[in-house]
Amino acid sequence: MAPPPPPADEGRCGGVSARRVLLGLALGQFVSLLITSTGFASSELARRGINAPTSQSLLNYILLAVVYGVVVLYRRQSLTIKWYYYLILGIIDVEANYIVVKSYQYTSLTSVMLLDCWSIPCVIVLTWVFLKTKYGLRKFIGVGICVAGLILVVFSDVHASDRAKGPNPLKGDLLVIFGSMLYACSNVTEEYVVKKSNRVELMALLGLFGAIISAIQISILEREELHSITWNAGAVLPFLGYAAAMFLFYSTVPTVLKVCGATMLNLSLLTSDMWAILIRIFAYHEKVDWIYFVAFACTAAGIIIYSYKVSNEEEETAQVAGASDEQGKEGDEEAGAHNPAQNSGDGNGSSVYNKEGPSAAGTSRRLLG
Repeated sequence: MAPPPPPADEGRCGGVSARRVLLGLALGQFVSLLITSTGFASSELARRGINAPTSQSLLNYILLAVVYGVVVLYRRQSLTIKWYYYLILGIIDVEANYIVVKSYQYTSLTSVMLLDCWSIPCVIVLTWVFLKTKYGLRKFIGVGICVAGLILVVFSDVHASDRAKGPNPLKGDLLVIFGSMLYACSNVTEEYVVKKSNRVELMALLGLFGAIISAIQISILEREELHSITWNAGAVLPFLGYAAAMFLFYSTVPTVLKVCGATMLNLSLLTSDMWAILIRIFAYHEKVDWIYFVAFACTAAGIIIYSYKVSNEEEETAQVAGASDEQGKEGDEEAGAHNPAQNSGDGNGSSVYNKEGPSAAGTSRRLLG
């Protein structure tokens, strides 16, 4: 007699072995540190007076196009969706990275890391309207608490004057919020794409069009800035560090989702805020206002409430990696051998491909879902 099929929840963090949980925790903290690293690199460049946000992202897109493009060419398969979807996604992703990285010129690292959580309510609205995702009351309560934490950050930056936080913190905060809205658009688009395609193709085409768009934008907006930069180790290393962290972030997020799901990833990414505070205290020797810790507590509580599993049906809408595996199992298994690329696609709104730088993202942190 054949054994019964595994339960629907098997493979999520709640029903797996301790070893799998520990692996998920370790990978989650690795991704969280990558997001913090992109923020630190952007902050260092801003402190040195280097204002070339599109140039920072160019190398990451080139790496994505080359590494995953080789896999796509090796497969010799035609594209599973139209190329112009990738073009639209590339435009959104490039501009989201540009705006969030630009914000480091005006506000603090800590504010950027907290405010990019605004992607969560934006993703909820977009997935509800366009993907017909259903959300319970508990999730809306969680989002409301998250937003309260974000308001505290903005309030602190506007009214506190005894901290080194940038020349125009309000402008920087607004840029982060707008960039997070673009990340939300990118996440929802990527969720749609990753369900229709496979993650290797997504990363390859996103890298290709992202690199082309970035090159055009650099030629228009950043030529003089690049010429004026003194290319010493202090300028080159943050550029390389940002590109390497973003590439690893884009490549690792789908693996994290596959190991433990979006809920653990959300909670892991949240710790990037605390890593950012530690960098600000020990690397920059800046005073951190107490209200940041209150804002962090609000944001943490909100995301925990939002991520809490109410029903299998709601959680299934958040498992982007699982959905893509079901629809493209063979392609994803081959992609997994090459460290498949970002869900960033994140897309249900549980989480956070910052994004940063991410992307991000963010990475600029990405709120993946």
